[in-house]
Amino acid sequence: MFNKGEIIHHTRDALGSILVIDYRKHRVLTFNSVFEQSKIDRRQPHVPVHEYNRAMLLPAALANPCHVTILGLGGGVMASAVHHLHPECRIHAVELRQAVLETAREFFDLPDSERLTVTIADARQALEAMPQASTDMILADLYNADRMSPAQAQRHFVDECARALGNDGWLVLNYHRTPDVEGPYFRQLRKHFAVLLMFRSKSNNTVIYASKQHFQSVHSKDPVLAELETRLPIDWRRLMTKVRRLE
Repeated sequence: MFNKGEIIHHTRDALGSILVIDYRKHRVLTFNSVFEQSKIDRRQPHVPVHEYNRAMLLPAALANPCHVTILGLGGGVMASAVHHLHPECRIHAVELRQAVLETAREFFDLPDSERLTVTIADARQALEAMPQASTDMILADLYNADRMSPAQAQRHFVDECARALGNDGWLVLNYHRTPDVEGPYFRQLRKHFAVLLMFRSKSNNTVIYASKQHFQSVHSKDPVLAELETRLPIDWRRLMTKVRRLE
């Protein structure tokens, strides 16, 4: 199942197994399933490998957040990338499992930084506890061993994210499949956000972007993407060509 990878760490908690597997170039976090929860390049642990993780960073071309909230730490891929990409930004990550946090620290080079705070909590409760307009961007990536957390698909979740975001806020969701764009979930998003965009990854994940404000679109040849590429090499231009706006 692990394609000749070497299991270098295995632990368990009340919710099940946590494994770290090394391949020639990469390191993977998995919850003992066919799904990779996190994947890093061992030489550059702050550079995300999965295309959907890379796509979740695209709002950096349109916004310069001072505070980012990450729901679902996993191996810390998004926290490390945001920490590297935005040197002045404060990051608050919420992770359900203490053992996952410990694994991210020991094996995935999670930054030991005063700019990064991690809370062990259920993301729904942590979100409800956040003050109104207290963050600039929410990156939601809530998954268990084999599926997306149902919490992320609830309209109440959208309401709470919108409440916690400031007037220029961005919500970015990693969705396991594309929700019905005419259905109740997207109606709830449109209720709170001015612009909705979508990215379909090679793995059929759908990244949904929701911005509270209208903005000038970024063309794939915009110099800002070349500048971002020098800071974090994830092929910004190619990723941006795959984003489509939802009317």
